[in-house]
Amino acid sequence: MTSDAQPAFVLVAPQMGENIGAAARAMLNFGLDRMRIVAPRDGWPNPRAVAMASGAGRLLDQAGIYQTTGAAIADCTYVFATTARTRDLTKPVLSPERAMDNARTMIAEGRTVAVLFGPERAGLENDDIALADAIISVPVNSEFPSLNLAQCALLLAYEWCRHSTDIVPEQIDLRKTDFATKLEIEKLGDHYQDRLDAAGFFFPDHNAEGMKLRLRNMWSRMPLTRADVQILHGVLRQMVRWKERGE
Repeated sequence: MTSDAQPAFVLVAPQMGENIGAAARAMLNFGLDRMRIVAPRDGWPNPRAVAMASGAGRLLDQAGIYQTTGAAIADCTYVFATTARTRDLTKPVLSPERAMDNARTMIAEGRTVAVLFGPERAGLENDDIALADAIISVPVNSEFPSLNLAQCALLLAYEWCRHSTDIVPEQIDLRKTDFATKLEIEKLGDHYQDRLDAAGFFFPDHNAEGMKLRLRNMWSRMPLTRADVQILHGVLRQMVRWKERGE
């Protein structure tokens, strides 16, 4: 789901239609649909961009096309520039996380925010960066700092989504069951201990109590569901029946 309260992603002089299309997909993956394109090398529209965009083609249909970076950001009140290279320009340098956090705050205040992405070959030129208020620097490998255009768009789009959406850091799909209660796990432990005791598992006698304790501890560490407990009870019952039939 997209929203009007979002930054515009401005692709400056992109060279390959495939990268424009991939950037569109990356944006829409995370709910962004405000794309602006400055002087695309191969003209516009670009059939390769459309093919690569797949289900995100509407972003390309709605994208603003501009001849200069200045024109593309003329209505903006704050602009970030993405670059991996050291520049001789005095500007705040932010991580992607901080940049998108700041962008969210500014947009909530009614400001219009844009993020500039440079062409694939060499990134943004100093003339373009000079138009920005701040730089976004991605902490990449210093020996290989270049990011693909679509990869950079994906990273920033994800950070925007992460700051704008309640993302659950971890969850378990219980598949129509619930976690087992401590009592149910205790009964499972009783069942196994009784059967293992009858089978002579706890041997020698002077190690028996320690073995039983470790077995109990093992059950308590396992995040068992009620369905898991039922299966483990069933496994043991079937093994006992199989042994009794064999005697």
